[in-house]
Amino acid sequence: MIRVNLPAHLRTLANVDDEVEINLHGPVTQRSILDALEAAYPMLRGTIRDHVTQQRRPFLRFFACGENLSLAPPDAALPEAIATGDEPFLIVGAIAGG
Repeated sequence: MIRVNLPAHLRTLANVDDEVEINLHGPVTQRSILDALEAAYPMLRGTIRDHVTQQRRPFLRFFACGENLSLAPPDAALPEAIATGDEPFLIVGAIAGG
């Protein structure tokens, strides 16, 4: 069971109150987590990644075990603590301003 923590606006869109749990079969990567998340919550398709390029949206960041993985390859293996559900995979809304 993979735990995913979503920013408030995506929790509202997905109609969930807290972090979500998804089941994965196979390697635990950013891509596999996001694929499973979008399959379980179709309303999130296109909000985290671009529909065509599958690139992360500019104002979202990915974290795991205290590390910023936003620029990491999407198929790189994530830490064991994410795979076992000990730590959540964090999708964080970036803040911009001027």
